[in-house]
Order: sequence, then C-alpha cells, then structure tokens
Amino acid sequence: MKKGALVISLDFELVWGIFDHIQISDRVAYFDNTLSAIPKMLALFEKNNINVTWATVGMLFNENWDEWNVNIPKAIPNYDNQKLDPYNYGLKYQKSGFDRFFFAPNLIKQIKSVKGQEIGTHTYSHYYCLEKGQTIEQFDADLAQAVKMATKFNVELYSLVFPRNQYNKAYLDICSKYHLETVRTNPDSWYWDTTKPETLFSKLARTGDAYLPIGKKSYSADSIKSEGVVCQNASRFLRPQHKFEFLNSTRLIRIKNEIIHAAKNGEVYHLWWHPHNFGIDTVNALKALQEIITVFSNCRETYGMESLTMKQISDNCSQLK
Repeated sequence: MKKGALVISLDFELVWGIFDHIQISDRVAYFDNTLSAIPKMLALFEKNNINVTWATVGMLFNENWDEWNVNIPKAIPNYDNQKLDPYNYGLKYQKSGFDRFFFAPNLIKQIKSVKGQEIGTHTYSHYYCLEKGQTIEQFDADLAQAVKMATKFNVELYSLVFPRNQYNKAYLDICSKYHLETVRTNPDSWYWDTTKPETLFSKLARTGDAYLPIGKKSYSADSIKSEGVVCQNASRFLRPQHKFEFLNSTRLIRIKNEIIHAAKNGEVYHLWWHPHNFGIDTVNALKALQEIITVFSNCRETYGMESLTMKQISDNCSQLK
C-alpha cells in the first residue's frame, strides 16, 4: 500500500509579510504572542517527530538595522504600488523600538537546532513575483541576497514559498540558478489562481473552503510536477482562530478528515500557515495544532503516514508512488 505524507510549510515573515496592512503600534501584543508561540510550536514538532519547512524571509536573518542597511541589494523591486516597498518601510521604522518584530536571528538558530526542521526561503524581502513594476532581474538580486544571508547561518536553501502565493512560472529558472529544488504552488482550485484578478466571489470561495466540503485537497505523488524545479501544491491553509468556536471546530474537523483521507489513500496533504497567525488566541491555536498532530500520529501508526519537509517530498516522490 502506498504511504501517505503530511507536509507542513510555514511562511515565517513577522512584520515583513503584512506591514502594508497594519499599524505596528496596534499589533504589539499580536507579534509578542507570535514570538512566544514559535518556541512552543517547535517543542510540539520535536516531541512528536514532525518535520516542517520554515520558509523564512531573508531580512529576518539580519541582527539589526545596521546590518539590514548594509544588506540592501543593488537592485530592489520597483513596484508600481509603492505601499509594498519593504525598503522604504524599513527606513521609516528604524527608530520605532520594534526591532524584535523585524529581525529574528536567534529564532532562526533555534529552528535550525531542532531535528526535522528545514529552513527554506520566502525570498529576501517578501518579494511579490506578480506585482506590476518589478522585474526578473530584481527577483534575481533578491534571491541572491536570501542565499547569502542563509549561508552565513550555514543553511543551504532547497525550498521556496512565493510570498502571498504569487507563483510565477517564469521565475523558476532563477530558482534553479540558486539551486532551489522545489517550490510550493497554490491549491488546484480556480479560487486560488493568483494570475487572475481577485473577486469578491473568489474571496468568499476561499473562506468557505475552510469550513465546507469544497473539492478534494490531498493528491497523489504522481501528480507532483517538475518544471526543472519540483512544484508541489498546497492543500490547506490553517486559518487563524476565530471568535466563534463553531467555526474553529468546523475548520479542524475538515483538516483532520483530510489528513485521514490522505493517509488511507496514500496521498500527499500539504498544510501551511504563518507563525504570526498564532498571535491570535495563542493558547487555543496551540491546542488546535496539538489536535492536528494527534490525528497525524494516529495515521502514522495505523497507515504508515509520513511527516516530510518540502525538500523530502521533492527528493522522495518515488517512495510515495
């Protein structure tokens, strides 16, 4: 019987991923909760032998603003929408007193020290590969800087997650240039197609998908495509805790049932979230993660399901066929 696999990838970005949507002064508790939750996530992963890919924004590797200023690439993204410019944003916040939300070298070292954890890349600057104005040459410079920062930590990058799921097939050659082996692509559903304009209907469909049985989420290893770089679909976004417990429990039931289905059918189930999603109702978010891990552990014991990083999926697809 084919073995199923649970893949978990985390978009580790802190402020760099959402600065255009928030005021930091309104989110201090949120990010402090996140910083305290990450070691607890790691402890759960270590205790339960859960392998995880941490797709890390390269700017988080910097120790401080002085190092950040030195490490600005020569070519930076020239987005038409200047609100997305992380370099302009960083220049404004260098004396904000919130450095702990911009840099995380110690957390990266802690992640690296835990067995089964892969440090991947979320690009250097949380780079948007489908935004107007930016170019492939700017992406090249960004990825070169991400690799440079990781190398200082003795980390080799093999896996990439495109920020905001802006998968751009045209940029895979640049990924290959820097020896990246695999990328996460979007779920195989029309409402996850980031190459098309987002509509209210697509937003509603993505939200409803978390709670209602819309489509199949796991997939066979045979369906994983290679474009020179192995492209593995995400299955499910673990949405943040909701104020309505009914929605929290419905969301968890969906995920648990999907993991069990993947285990029974020898399929791949790829779950992802941002660590900062645990900044909301952190205690119950961690309890929900424990419930997911418990279901997986039962599937590992009963069906032989494996916990694999993105790189391991890329390397070992043949073992899952």
